[in-house]
Amino acid sequence: MKKSCIAMTLLSTFLFVSGCGNGINQTPDSQMQAINTKFDNSKSDDASSTCYEVFVRSFWDSNEDGIGDIKGLTEKLDYINDGNPKTREDLGCDSIWLMPICPSPSYHKYDVTDYMDIDPEYGTMEDFDAFVSEAHKRNVSVILDTVLNHTSDAHPWFVKAKEYLQNTKPEDIDVAACPEVDYYHFTTDKQDGYEPLAGTPYYYEARFWSGMPDLNLDNEKVREEIKSVIAFWTEHGADGFRLDAVTSYYTGDNTKNIEFLSFVRSVAKSYNPDAYLVGECWANSSTYSKYYASGVDSFFDFDFADGSGIIADVTRGSGKISKYGYACEKIGENIQENGYPYAVDAPFYTNHDMNRSAGYYTKDDGRKVKFAQGLNLLMSGRAFLYYGEELGMKGSGKDENKRAPMYWSKETQTGMCTPPPNMDQFEMKFDSLEEQEKDPYSIYEYVRQAITLRQTHPAIRSGSCTYVEKISGGKLCVLIKKTENEQVMIVINSGDEPLSTSLSDVMDTPEKAYISGVLQVDEQEILLEDSTITLPPYGIAVISDF
Repeated sequence: MKKSCIAMTLLSTFLFVSGCGNGINQTPDSQMQAINTKFDNSKSDDASSTCYEVFVRSFWDSNEDGIGDIKGLTEKLDYINDGNPKTREDLGCDSIWLMPICPSPSYHKYDVTDYMDIDPEYGTMEDFDAFVSEAHKRNVSVILDTVLNHTSDAHPWFVKAKEYLQNTKPEDIDVAACPEVDYYHFTTDKQDGYEPLAGTPYYYEARFWSGMPDLNLDNEKVREEIKSVIAFWTEHGADGFRLDAVTSYYTGDNTKNIEFLSFVRSVAKSYNPDAYLVGECWANSSTYSKYYASGVDSFFDFDFADGSGIIADVTRGSGKISKYGYACEKIGENIQENGYPYAVDAPFYTNHDMNRSAGYYTKDDGRKVKFAQGLNLLMSGRAFLYYGEELGMKGSGKDENKRAPMYWSKETQTGMCTPPPNMDQFEMKFDSLEEQEKDPYSIYEYVRQAITLRQTHPAIRSGSCTYVEKISGGKLCVLIKKTENEQVMIVINSGDEPLSTSLSDVMDTPEKAYISGVLQVDEQEILLEDSTITLPPYGIAVISDF
């Protein structure tokens, strides 16, 4: 049979390459490992890649104080990407998003007290410089979480303004005497979103909570401060910035938010034309697609994310897979209509503000957890993966639970971090990394293989997407993704029963077609015989030369 010949050839090739490439005989244990190939994982020539989001505090502790740190992250870089495309021991992510690392009184550090330093809990600027150097050696870019909407109420700017106002009547305020007064929004009128300044008749804007006073982003001096912040981190090797809470810059005013984003973009690109910017616009696609007019490279694709998003909806079976197909096709159109030619989507499934995805599916043995990750990682754009999702880590409810220590090992405590303050105690649903690495059908291996497919096929990570309605339907979804140099067909079974279908209606050269990638949730294999494909439950195939 044609499929048998293809499988034998690919398997033989894989054994030869893996046996000779790095001196280790890595016999494939699954169809995924036999078929999926990994090539040069250097930076792609487009903005598309796979980005790993890390909460430094919970990742790896290098000095045994219980708190994750920059040195620990450097020690674990090889887990994220070892820089060697011939190995199979790393995830293969080619960019890292660091949640806030600047000095802050909180565990999460979204309330900054100094924009140009590292929180002592995490280390020093020297540690950061060393981390960036090691990341760049692996062709991994570094993206910093950048909080420009507000500071901490312990920031020197706010402290100076507060001390001045505590001793100044409203009619006597002189901005020249205390410029920091105009760094924030103070008023004597009580308004929604404003907090009282203790011991004074003043109120200040603080949309998130009283400890996070909002900055006055119309103030040119504040904008000059922001320029200095971006310049500082660019000089220290940062390759891009994740812009926090972009709809809150000017609450309720999309036009002014977009204008401010344009300013930030122009500043970042002036220091590094290749700087990558991604914004958190927590809204639906009809809103965040308009924000591309700012020139910012990407905005997170919230339509697909969280327990109520398209991916979870389809995976649970409460939504049709056609919803995913149509949405994948439409998002590219929306970006081009509202953005600029180089804009790229930022698909993600979960992040630090959302419940962990392993809790989305009741009585699941892991198949749905895997499948959902596949749907995210097969989307065009710069796909984002939150640390621990590749293990099916658990965590819901309060924010601390969603930021639990990385589950490296069930037995060994070396490097393990203590939980964030006030985190609930709970058992993980799935095995630790140490155990999952040994299982060819683990969640970890599935995610690793999905990332490998992104690296192997430019059309997967950056191609235009067409939903093939005429042969899709029920639990079947067929997508065709194209770049100038590659075309692939992605065939998805979203159901818990096997299915077979003919692909002849969308094949020009069925005699040449072959499976160039697969994602399996268990041992059941995917078959292509002539133009008929058979997919096991939750199976995904990539077809080339069709």
